[in-house]
Amino acid sequence: MKAPAARTGGRAKWLTLAAMSLGYGVVQLDVTIVNVAIASIGQSIGGGVAALQWVVSAYTIAFAALILTAGALGDRIGAKRLFMAGFALFTLASLACALAPGLGILIAARAVQGLAAAILVPNSLALLNHAYPGDKERAHAVGIWAAGASLALTAGPLVGGGLIAVAGWRSIFLVNVPLGVAALWLTWHYAQETEGSPERKLDLPGQTTAILALGCLAGAMIEGGKRGFTDGYVLAGFVAFAITAAAFLWIERKADQPMLPLALFRQSRFSTSALIGLLINIAFYGLIFLISLYLQQANGWSPLWTGLAFAPMTAAVFVPNLLAAHIANRIGSGITIAIGALVGAASCFALLRIDQGTGYGAMVIQFIALGAGLGLLVPPLTSTLLGSVEKSRSGVASGVLNAMRQTGSVIGVALYGALAGSLGLIAGLKMSLVISAGLLAVSAAAATIGVSATQRELRSGARRLKSGHHGLAARSK
Repeated sequence: MKAPAARTGGRAKWLTLAAMSLGYGVVQLDVTIVNVAIASIGQSIGGGVAALQWVVSAYTIAFAALILTAGALGDRIGAKRLFMAGFALFTLASLACALAPGLGILIAARAVQGLAAAILVPNSLALLNHAYPGDKERAHAVGIWAAGASLALTAGPLVGGGLIAVAGWRSIFLVNVPLGVAALWLTWHYAQETEGSPERKLDLPGQTTAILALGCLAGAMIEGGKRGFTDGYVLAGFVAFAITAAAFLWIERKADQPMLPLALFRQSRFSTSALIGLLINIAFYGLIFLISLYLQQANGWSPLWTGLAFAPMTAAVFVPNLLAAHIANRIGSGITIAIGALVGAASCFALLRIDQGTGYGAMVIQFIALGAGLGLLVPPLTSTLLGSVEKSRSGVASGVLNAMRQTGSVIGVALYGALAGSLGLIAGLKMSLVISAGLLAVSAAAATIGVSATQRELRSGARRLKSGHHGLAARSK
């Protein structure tokens, strides 16, 4: 069937934004919605904590490892058709997760979901970048897109807890089916296709080594929490990671069209944004995973009450997300990112008083602050990175940012889960809070020094260029 001609105008832009937000939203929802279901899944189809970590990690490994190739493929064949293919695959994989008879099938279906998520995110941003070409207009659209995703991310435990209470853990995957159908219809009718670049090649050797490296790293960390970090298999996993990661970087340096263009990292604004994306996801995603386990296993809460505990955090993300673009325009993206990161770091330090049986009243303010900090920093982080590259490379640039962020998610869940396994849940959670606070503080410093300094240089250069034009005009008179 031939696609209808995409409609244009303000309404079409808003409906394109709605479709792209659904795409990013379901991806982020499925990162955290599973956290409150881990105990229920284990009771239903078996598996210890280490095995159940793979239900979370299979998704994020596939997401992180494949997102760069998906962004390049969108640049090659057109973002719209690839986005629609990804959403169809995500919807079918969600159905397979809901129907999984055992843990092995569930983990495999989660990996396919991660593959589809890798397709959705960079191509949704590329389509958004295409629909909103102006800088201010695009920043506003990206803010809404990021707000929906951040809301979905933090709402995952709440939505998951409610669905599990009403219809069981399988319902957390079935909810994606109607969302997928709606987004496909909107994209089909309203999104405009991007111009493809058939000369764009795929980097299969780089893709292979990226998957191996991330899989080895996550496997070594997860099994390290179970077996101990001096175990021979765990040490072999870390060695395999080092070898495959080095091979990946060597391949990318030599490739004509690498999946990870290392030259992009020579731009300080780009490299700083990518680093911050990695650090904040280690800090945030790992904590969501452990806090969910803490509330259910240490405090004996049900999935529903665990989900409700995250509701204030969910609400706290939304408003700063919407205001972030306006604040960044007033005080600069770097300072805005730094403020968000420092608010998150302070909330982590304040949570260090947590212990078995700690009352909810002693945690809720910190949850709110953590959500508000995340909501404030994500939109300017995304806009800063996109603004550091030419528009034709937006698919690859967004892929790099999301690959770094999802690699952070893999590391965060694996590392913090391993700390809980080796130190005990409470001690592991406290150590994870200290690590998260440190990573967020480093992010704040990087944003202040890297992003802010670069923006000042750009403004200064623009002023010099403007004054040069005025001087030339005066001399010509």
